[in-house]
Amino acid sequence: MKKMLFSSLLLAAALNVGAVNNMKVTVSKPGAPIQSTMYGIFFEDINYAADGGLYAELVMNRSFEFPNNFAGWDISGKVSLKDDGPFDKNPHYVRLAPSGHNDKHTMIENSGFFGMGVKGGEEYRFSVWARVPDGGNSKLWIDLVDNATMSDDQKLGNASVEVSGKEWKKYTAIIKPKRTFDRAHLRIWGDSKVTTDVEHVSLFPVKTWKGRENGMRQDLAQALADLKPGIFRFPGGCIVEGTDLETRYQWKNTVGPVENRPLNENRWHYTFTSRYFPNYFQTYGLGFFEFFQLCEDFGCDALPVLSCGLACQYQNDVNHGKETVALEDLDPYIQDALDLIEFANGAPDTKWGKVRADMGHPAPFNLKYMGIGNEQWDYKDNPVFTVRLKKFLDVLKKQHPEIKYIGTTGPDSEGDKFDMLQPKMKELKADLYDEHYYRNEAWFMDKVNRHRYDNYDRKGPKVFAGEYACHGKGKKWNHFNAALMEAAFMTGFERNCDIVHMATYAPLFAHVEGWQWRPDAIWYDNLNSFKTCSYYVQQLYGLYKGTNVLPMTMNGKAIAGDEDQNGLFATAAIDKKEGAIYIKVANVSDQPQQIMVELKGLKAANKAVKVVSLMSTDPIAENSIQNPDKIKPTESSVTLDGSVLNTDVPAKSFQVYIIK
Repeated sequence: MKKMLFSSLLLAAALNVGAVNNMKVTVSKPGAPIQSTMYGIFFEDINYAADGGLYAELVMNRSFEFPNNFAGWDISGKVSLKDDGPFDKNPHYVRLAPSGHNDKHTMIENSGFFGMGVKGGEEYRFSVWARVPDGGNSKLWIDLVDNATMSDDQKLGNASVEVSGKEWKKYTAIIKPKRTFDRAHLRIWGDSKVTTDVEHVSLFPVKTWKGRENGMRQDLAQALADLKPGIFRFPGGCIVEGTDLETRYQWKNTVGPVENRPLNENRWHYTFTSRYFPNYFQTYGLGFFEFFQLCEDFGCDALPVLSCGLACQYQNDVNHGKETVALEDLDPYIQDALDLIEFANGAPDTKWGKVRADMGHPAPFNLKYMGIGNEQWDYKDNPVFTVRLKKFLDVLKKQHPEIKYIGTTGPDSEGDKFDMLQPKMKELKADLYDEHYYRNEAWFMDKVNRHRYDNYDRKGPKVFAGEYACHGKGKKWNHFNAALMEAAFMTGFERNCDIVHMATYAPLFAHVEGWQWRPDAIWYDNLNSFKTCSYYVQQLYGLYKGTNVLPMTMNGKAIAGDEDQNGLFATAAIDKKEGAIYIKVANVSDQPQQIMVELKGLKAANKAVKVVSLMSTDPIAENSIQNPDKIKPTESSVTLDGSVLNTDVPAKSFQVYIIK
């Protein structure tokens, strides 16, 4: 049936080649406001999104806390592991003792995340906590090396640090590689005569986002900023739940001195046996403070998501109490939520406000939103999620009514779980609820889904499309046609902006060598990155959001690809701040379509209309590391005839028309 509906769209378009598609936009009657949070980003540490990705640290297992303490390290000479270090949550360190022979060297070498990407002429900040356990002085030699190619000298760059005394101290040095290499290793040579202890070995590019020492990778953070997001949901996703409660994401472990943030198991490192990464852990160097800081950088609102006391229901028999916090034991989880509000918004003289202030941010972060639970659901005879959500809301709404709280309708876009949970969100008076859908092209083009939000209850909670993406059937990658389906579907968000207040594509990041899930918005290797077609769709909606939706019709109804609309989807918005009208049109048909848009009530406008286009003659084409700009937005212009826009919309394209 879905295939027939999709085919009918293409057939209708073929039968109407050359016909003019008459559309009307009522400029004089702006509709519902489009929320500042309408289009945003969702971060989850999957596909090496944090360590090895956005977080710019180049050393893997820097504190020797992985279950295999030397994971990522090669050792040579007299190297031993100790566990009484200066940081109680990361107690391990290594002792580098002299070998006792002139031609034997004690050395440790780190291979990073699929190697270390370094650029010739750039500066890299090495740091280490070290001491001389027997007192006195020692020297460590630090080399960035290329041991993968045939070279007379493996050294790309080097430095040294002088270590003194029995007390632990932090030492730093700058290394400047002489050439660019994507698979460098870091070597630390011990003193040939004196024993030295080393802990928390770190290497960052000096040029991080905003120049921060514990910073983000510059190109990846810039790609997020360029989306102009209105909301930033973090830290997940399924890692919020954890495979078990012990490994759930606990925000308090991610703040304070970075050296003392404990390691956590990443629930994705063993989930897919077809893409298995046993050394995939979370160091929490990218923690809640850094997430809030990024939100501030991007000018968007933060949306942290917290555990509701249920581990991942896909992996546990939660219905029968496995990995489930009993209702009477839920208070510490609720207290975590209260403490997070204090961390984000509290005065510097409060307990958790002081932690924030001590990290260098005395001003509050102005938190407005909080999610409780991720893809949780109820069972017919056991409402495991909603009873826990109610306990949270009863406390949180009373103590912090200024915060908007977000529930969930589970992992499905429809069906038993969704049908059970959606009315419950209204009953519990959640402010918003989070919908997830990863579906193929037929789903996105199905008439019910194209009109998904047109008939939603306007008196219930608002909608957050928290995770969605088109997964091409048989082509589960970032090809153009999937992005075009997303662009078409998103017109439904905009024309229903009175009920849809947030939307975030997912997932966000993927390392080309470390991915487990696709499609994704932004891909990268150790030195380069590229933006996908789906990224550009999200960016165009974010850049040309507007302040209010404008009524827009064709054949007297919303333009949602119906059978008499020739594969066209369209919506319009006015930007009162910019003095502009934005018309977005997706043509999913195989034929160009002529449109004539009457702008009713338009009093005056520039004749020159800017057009931003995203299109491809090959629907399964995609961008890549080798060809990052194969498909990207292009700009042109058309002429406005009085209050009428008359133009052709290319086949298989997404167009934004900007009328000043």
